[in-house]
Amino acid sequence: MSENFTFAAPAHNGLSQRATRTPTEAHQLRGSAALPLGVSLRALSTHRDRRGSLTELFRAEWETGISPPQWNYAESEARVLRGVHAHFRHSDYLILLRGRSSIGLHDLREGSPTEGLSALVELRGEELSALYIPPGVAHGFYMHEPSIHAYAVSEYWDSADELGCHWADPGLGLRWPDASPLISERDAGLPPLSELKRLPLWRLP
Repeated sequence: MSENFTFAAPAHNGLSQRATRTPTEAHQLRGSAALPLGVSLRALSTHRDRRGSLTELFRAEWETGISPPQWNYAESEARVLRGVHAHFRHSDYLILLRGRSSIGLHDLREGSPTEGLSALVELRGEELSALYIPPGVAHGFYMHEPSIHAYAVSEYWDSADELGCHWADPGLGLRWPDASPLISERDAGLPPLSELKRLPLWRLP
């Protein structure tokens, strides 16, 4: 993760969800209509027998929106919040392997049909699902309990593509489960949402 907020100009989709267009218009929504454009949620099939289980996490033939050159693995303690982060170049494909996590989403993209839409999606390790997050959708991850997640990215890690805003900014419209989560020094120092949105990176072509 980069410790500064610099960027380079770009070269040119059984779970509960809460979605809001503004912090004061919270309402319950279910299904794909509750998610920012391009975000997708895929239930993964687990095959069990007396030996244990096997789950396919990714297949190139699936319409996932990503051909990952890099996978990452992360362990988090209970009450950890990672984010809120945003990328103008790469997309994410995230799977919660163990634990329980609330994923906050906010569509930054100017001209998107879901511009400004926020959603809070809950993932559980016992119900494996893959969440795809396209560029321009800000995201943060809150862990209700000790959790493990794996995620693929569509581009190799690049500090210039590691942007973000403060997790508690009211403009995000995200009602996190914890008012004082454990966060990194870097995430605690991220700028307000208004500063992130001023960057000329979020316009859809």
